[in-house]
Amino acid sequence: QVQLVESGGGLVQAGGSLTLSCAASGSTFSFNTMGWYRQAPGKQRELVATITRGGRTNYADSGKGRFTISRDNAKNTVYLQMNSLKPEDTAVYYCYGWGGRDYWGQGTQVTVSS
Repeated sequence: QVQLVESGGGLVQAGGSLTLSCAASGSTFSFNTMGWYRQAPGKQRELVATITRGGRTNYADSGKGRFTISRDNAKNTVYLQMNSLKPEDTAVYYCYGWGGRDYWGQGTQVTVSS
């Protein structure tokens, strides 16, 4: 059974940085696409960034220039480096993987204080 396990969330002041990590466990299965979504209170889950196995990236406009997604295929791990964080980045961040179906992590809270 494949599981996605996030880590790295927390509380940070506006302008600060955080790095999220997500590791796939339970299988040697390799995801085609991995990425991050987020959901703020009262809002729908939205795309943050995705990356293919080949390294092609896609970012939501909200994170362009501030967020960097990367992955280690050998470790089946995806990362999200977030810089210049803003209070509006506060949300639960979910790891995502696609490999024939959607896989989701349990989420990690990111809180940015003003």
